[in-house]
Amino acid sequence: MQAALAVAAESAVLEAEKASSEVRRVPASNFHLTLALLGAIPLIRLPEVEEVAGRCARTSGAIEIVLDAIEHWRKPQVVCATASETPPAASGLAEELKQSLVEQGFSPDLKPFRVHATVARKVRRVTSELRVEPVRWSFDSLHLIESKTSLDGSTYSALKKWVLDKRD
Repeated sequence: MQAALAVAAESAVLEAEKASSEVRRVPASNFHLTLALLGAIPLIRLPEVEEVAGRCARTSGAIEIVLDAIEHWRKPQVVCATASETPPAASGLAEELKQSLVEQGFSPDLKPFRVHATVARKVRRVTSELRVEPVRWSFDSLHLIESKTSLDGSTYSALKKWVLDKRD
């Protein structure tokens, strides 16, 4: 799925690179969809986050998302693949996860969930309309991801994984 998105987004990233030499491609291995952004938490509270994520994963079955648009977001200076339609299962899982984290005393980013995968950073401007061929992503698991930032960019590591295993 990540490789398919890299191929589909290539022309948009090339357009961004034409406009600025500062553009940084996001490696395909770092493509992901964020359901809840938690930020830094003390390691001692990690088991609480894991418990919330495990409980929420049991309420959802597999989710399919179609990334069928690409957008330049000026303020964060990124190019993202986006979905023109958000599946209710995806937005429901994101909201349940955020609400459950709040109930446990965490402070996740409470902006409404928006399906997007960042494909390029440090994009100040683009010179033409960006296009992407639709890419279908199917998800059957939820991952707790740790992000580490360095001068070379961000790297993401999966700390834990839960199967989305709602049973009807």
